[in-house]
Amino acid sequence: MRTLLMWLLVPLALATLVGAALLYPFGHEQKTGAAIGLHQKPVAAVVTGVAENCGEKCIAVTVRMTDGDANGQSITIPSPHGPGAPHFQLGDEVVLSYSGSQPQAAESYQIVDFQRGWSLVVLAVLFAAAVLLLGRWQGFAALGALLLSFVVLVLFVMPSILAGKSPLLVAVVGAGLIMFVVLYLTHGISARTSTAVLGTLVSLSLIGVLGALFSALASLTGLDEDTINLVTVLGTDIDTRGLLLAGTLIGALGVLDDVTVTQTSAVWELRRANDKLTWRELFAAGSRIGRDHMSSVVNTLVMAYAGAALPLLLAISLAGRSMGEILTAQQIAQEIVRTLVGSIGLVAAIPVTTALAALVAVRQEVAPAVHEPEPEPEPETKTVKRAKPQPKSQPKPRPARIEGDLFTGYDPDKGPWERPSERAARRAAPARQAPPARRRSSGSP
Repeated sequence: MRTLLMWLLVPLALATLVGAALLYPFGHEQKTGAAIGLHQKPVAAVVTGVAENCGEKCIAVTVRMTDGDANGQSITIPSPHGPGAPHFQLGDEVVLSYSGSQPQAAESYQIVDFQRGWSLVVLAVLFAAAVLLLGRWQGFAALGALLLSFVVLVLFVMPSILAGKSPLLVAVVGAGLIMFVVLYLTHGISARTSTAVLGTLVSLSLIGVLGALFSALASLTGLDEDTINLVTVLGTDIDTRGLLLAGTLIGALGVLDDVTVTQTSAVWELRRANDKLTWRELFAAGSRIGRDHMSSVVNTLVMAYAGAALPLLLAISLAGRSMGEILTAQQIAQEIVRTLVGSIGLVAAIPVTTALAALVAVRQEVAPAVHEPEPEPEPETKTVKRAKPQPKSQPKPRPARIEGDLFTGYDPDKGPWERPSERAARRAAPARQAPPARRRSSGSP
């Protein structure tokens, strides 16, 4: 069985590496910043004053720059005031957008954001501490796998798509790299992990096929506001529908890992608890566990997409359109396709992974569960049982040899031992006469 898993997974891993080598944009230099028309530069600053003297819906914010060409200088920038506008206080750390024309002029700057680096660092440290506290060495491996996932996204997926490669192919190869790295690094190289990898691959393939099919049937173009801005900035043609499918694959990958690993572990533990179970019994028991897991996972995916699109839903609902028109709009329909296609892949991952895990587990020598040794019981105090006296009606058998004191000739059958002087005095004493019997008359007493 291990040989079969190796013959299935090794070619897939090699194909993933070859695909990454072919799709990576070697020698391509991506233009950024002013080279593509983005002349704005971020500048860090600190709010030193706030005044409401620049108009009815405007406030004057005085900031002191902490980097850039005018480091240490203070300028006053007008900022909108009212519903939806940010509120500034003294000491707030903000980010300015500098156009690059005149460093000393206030007109060259605009407040665009707050600095939030330290808060994110503290949150990341708390997250890492919680994972390490609970998972220990396995938690450390999980953090390493998470870091490598970001490396794949930043250093492979994003540069390849920006270089004009097919977003769908890049997403497939990138998802394969992340899957192999995360699962084997976190859970180790074993038949159990290989089974989870196979289940994830099958489910990802199903999601890709269904996503491509229903994106074409629903005439989805993938041209939302963010994608239009990206195409405008790049100035080159890009497969926007493939970009939509790439986001669907990468978004479903994390939840798929959870489902496949959980199902595989459940089947292996059932096998360890009872090695007499057949393939059908393992599949049936694992499927019962998977049904409970399926309902919560599907709801999680739907709520994740709904939460990300909540501002969009609120904005469209104000247009006074019917529910059918809202749901079939481009921006909402593509989220519906992502959610439903991803959910179908998650549902299919449960029986597929459970069946694969049952096939492998019944042919594996599963080590018995390790139990902690029970404490040894304290030694019981031994009690000496006395021999029960035999009834007088049954004569005690005479021993084969005489027992007693060798000096006095004592025999236990003769009764309790007495000193010779007491025995002689008792023989010399006169015998006591019995009292006369009472006479009974026939009359009254």
